[in-house]
Amino acid sequence: MKKTIVIVDDHILIAKALEGIIDNFEEFEVIYVAENGRDLIQKFENNSRIPDIILMDISMPIMDGFETVLWLKENHPGIKVMALSMQGDDKSVIKMIKNGAKGYLLKNTHPKDLENALVRLSSDGFFYPEWASKIIFTNMNNDDSANSIKISEREKEFLKYTVTELSYKEIADKMCCSPRTVESYRDQLCDKLDLKTRVGLAVFAIKNGFAV
Repeated sequence: MKKTIVIVDDHILIAKALEGIIDNFEEFEVIYVAENGRDLIQKFENNSRIPDIILMDISMPIMDGFETVLWLKENHPGIKVMALSMQGDDKSVIKMIKNGAKGYLLKNTHPKDLENALVRLSSDGFFYPEWASKIIFTNMNNDDSANSIKISEREKEFLKYTVTELSYKEIADKMCCSPRTVESYRDQLCDKLDLKTRVGLAVFAIKNGFAV
């Protein structure tokens, strides 16, 4: 079954063009388009289908992307939001992620890269291209108390790979172990460090010198 997508963008021609592109992807389908956050909420209230993924513009009238992704985090946390915007500045990226976005792309992204990002968002729960990851790593603070936590050599090796764009399966291949073992490293580290996402683990790896 295909993953369902809703596009939220006040530029209807762009949204419809994007819908046509995505409908050619093997694993995804667009079920409808909303013109802004308020329009999306009204559609939800009128019993429109709840999607797996939302592609969210930022600059929109009435209710912009920042407000909308925050509302979604509070009311529909199971939906994965991918920001898709012309705005690639540090402030916009950090604010969208803090408000709940699980991915960030620019509108000049190639269709093949968009498809790959959607696949990774579905499988890993997040997707940030290298340029966005650098912004995240630079701006997010590290908890110094984590330095006293005991981390095994294999966990350190796993942390090294969290800053790359490798999938968990690809990390498992690099570490010569099963994907289930890699997931175990992830879960153990999240428990130890009181973190919830790969982004958090990557930030920890960068700040504490585990990344190459």
